[in-house]
Amino acid sequence: MLNRRNLLLASIAAGVAMPNRTALAKASQPSTPVNFDVPTGACDCHTHIHGDPEKFPFFAGRVYTPEPASPEEMAALHKALHIERVVIVTPSVYGTDNSATLFGIKFRGNTARGVAVIDDKTKDGDLDAMGQAGIRGIRINLATSGVNDPGVGRARLQAAIERMKARGWHIQIYTNLALIPAIKDLVASSPLPVVFDHFGGAEASLGLEQPGWADLVELVRTGKAYVKISGAYRLSKLEPDYPDATPFARALIAANADRIVWGTDWPHPNSTTPPGKKPTDLTPLFQIADGRLFNQLPVWAPDAGVRKKILVDNPAKLYGF
Repeated sequence: MLNRRNLLLASIAAGVAMPNRTALAKASQPSTPVNFDVPTGACDCHTHIHGDPEKFPFFAGRVYTPEPASPEEMAALHKALHIERVVIVTPSVYGTDNSATLFGIKFRGNTARGVAVIDDKTKDGDLDAMGQAGIRGIRINLATSGVNDPGVGRARLQAAIERMKARGWHIQIYTNLALIPAIKDLVASSPLPVVFDHFGGAEASLGLEQPGWADLVELVRTGKAYVKISGAYRLSKLEPDYPDATPFARALIAANADRIVWGTDWPHPNSTTPPGKKPTDLTPLFQIADGRLFNQLPVWAPDAGVRKKILVDNPAKLYGF
């Protein structure tokens, strides 16, 4: 579909000059009204804040540079979607600097929680402070950073579990579906909750038989893992409703509705730098129809009680609301 976002990316790939930010895509805002009753206390479990680069500088080793997305813009999104609570996740572009995430949490107050990125240099005192500020888990990125070695993935997960088990925080994993079999045993034996981003990295075009999908469903069925049914546009290419995401969402919900949470993945960063551009060049945000996509939740979960679990009960338990 030739929409505004694709036109922008095509222009950039062709080397068309973009003289200022007004020529680029701002963070999306819903244009389609929500068509179902959103339960009180609903939570968007996956968002990011991209702060002013002068105040919140990006990590020098990042693989892309997103446009800014402010707490005020996020608040407008959630007002339109009738969503009260939010979980803000530190994106890879900040490395282990969680300042922008903490800034976003502070803006939202007690209706916000966060997921941080740390390394072995992160001090326990810093973790204590982040916990007091609303951080409830840490994220391991095995996708954007190009990690495909199962041994590396296992080592990172083992280290994260060891570091966090005394705190009771959860471990969030951004990975490719094919890596899940290599870490399945660690997830199953983890004393902490493990949460997989974005349908576990599945690809709708490969169907329900793709390697790793059955392992993910089994972890959910046995209660050993949570999955975020978030970022459906990363799973599917059939915008704006992404109908081929439906079998995947339904399979996860049917496996165990108590282990499913939902998120927008706002402001929808594009982690692939366009051809001819450097990682330090701005890459436009994806323009996702968040209202239309949220309206797919009743298609995925027709029962209002199940939707309340996904939007309210499960996030409250996982993030401590």
